[in-house]
Amino acid sequence: MIIIGLTGGIASGKSTVARMLEEKGALLLDADFIAREVVLPGKPAWREIRDWLGPSITGPGGAIDRARLGKLIFSDPAARERLNGIVHPRVMETFITRTEEIRRRHPDAVVVYDVPLLIEAKMDRMVDLVVLVYAAEEIQLARLQSRDKLTAAEALSRLRAQMPLAEKRAYADVIIDNSGSLAETRRQLESFWKNLRLRSGNSPE
Repeated sequence: MIIIGLTGGIASGKSTVARMLEEKGALLLDADFIAREVVLPGKPAWREIRDWLGPSITGPGGAIDRARLGKLIFSDPAARERLNGIVHPRVMETFITRTEEIRRRHPDAVVVYDVPLLIEAKMDRMVDLVVLVYAAEEIQLARLQSRDKLTAAEALSRLRAQMPLAEKRAYADVIIDNSGSLAETRRQLESFWKNLRLRSGNSPE
């Protein structure tokens, strides 16, 4: 089994590359999806967040109001750190459990850890290679404003809340530059996949 750590920054195109890898047959473990699972109503992390921030942080049905929570953590580094301390250990446990399940059932699988905070959470130590999806900062900002209907100041605040992609490059084994067209990104992905399959002793698909 090969484990790829896929990371990037907000609006860098990481999810697009993750879908391309799934199309190739890789098995995806998505940190954002798992993070939503661990804060479902009644879960331990949900109780901790509600005890911390009060009932107003939940919406109809008791679910965490992600928009309200997002505004808080992107503007308050201490709150962001506390939230990460609640959610990340549960996410990590789930990754470990599901990886072992895949190892038993599909020992030759290519597994992708789709984790925005792969480096920050030190999950790069759990993977065989790190793939960084890169985009120039001005492109990230433009995509973010368009996608999430944010002001320039709001987009910049969210970008500054993350480790710059320029710093993440030092941790990457492979960099896929998503600053250009989708076709250019796909060509890079195809080349990476071919080399990966050759490395694992399988014929490229």
